[in-house]
Amino acid sequence: MNETGANCGMPSAEYQYYVYPVVYILALVLGLPGNLAALFVFTFKITPRTAFSVYISNLALADILILCTLPFRIHYHLNRNNWEFGDFTCRITGILFFANVYMSIYFMTCICVDRYMATVHPHVYLRLRSPRCSLVVSAVLWGVIGVAMLVFVLLGPLKTNTQESGGHSCFENFAMNEWQTRLGVYSVLGLIFGSLLPSIIILVCYPLAARRISKIQTKTAQKAVRVIYTILAITLFCFMPNHVVYLLHFLRRMGVIESCSAADAIYHARRITLALVTLNTCLDPVLYYVTTSHCNWKCLKMTWLWGTIRRTRGVYTIPVS
Repeated sequence: MNETGANCGMPSAEYQYYVYPVVYILALVLGLPGNLAALFVFTFKITPRTAFSVYISNLALADILILCTLPFRIHYHLNRNNWEFGDFTCRITGILFFANVYMSIYFMTCICVDRYMATVHPHVYLRLRSPRCSLVVSAVLWGVIGVAMLVFVLLGPLKTNTQESGGHSCFENFAMNEWQTRLGVYSVLGLIFGSLLPSIIILVCYPLAARRISKIQTKTAQKAVRVIYTILAITLFCFMPNHVVYLLHFLRRMGVIESCSAADAIYHARRITLALVTLNTCLDPVLYYVTTSHCNWKCLKMTWLWGTIRRTRGVYTIPVS
């Protein structure tokens, strides 16, 4: 979603035909194996299941869904932003990408809440640590985003300014009437509930929580601090620039920002921040690593290489707090 205003010309951005494919290929090479491994380990190998492992599994799943859309985007940009897979595929892959960006930040928020409760309010956490609650939360999040995606797709084809782009645009360069209808509604909801709310929780509440947790001299507390700081770093590097630039982009499309020079700057910033969002899928495996010990991942590697290491009745368990 990176078009400029209706009264300004389309800026030149030749670099996008090279930068996006490189970033997307990097994300696939580094992010896909790490997220697949995390989904497998935290879903099937860690016993007993905890709320924490449920959220990690769902975060990995959201990243995998983002990564599955990237081969289409790679072809699109290598083809100089000319979409050749049809409008329905464009809508499906586009909404999958952006919806799961919001899912990623929500599950990271859930992980922060879980770690905070486990260390600061352990007695309450002991009563709530059953995975049932986290499964309900995850199901509600997937249900809400699933309904939103379905409605978006069923509303029909997206109108674009193809005469400006010189090809068949996909999920960018939208016509103004699209911004005045569904894109406006979805953008407001995304900015409030997908950007502002989780960002406030992560960036305001959890530095305070980490400060308090850091005073607790236990391994669980110190691991919780590492998790929170890792999520803070990912949020600041990958998500916050995208949230801020998308707000400016939305204001531009609504006519609040009218300067063409500002529109050009927002256009280029939007492309850079979308690349940073994609790199989140490479950084999330770092989060998975800090939640477990080096020994645990070493054992997992040995299990995959040699098969039946330390198995008991076909179940291999990895301890995790």
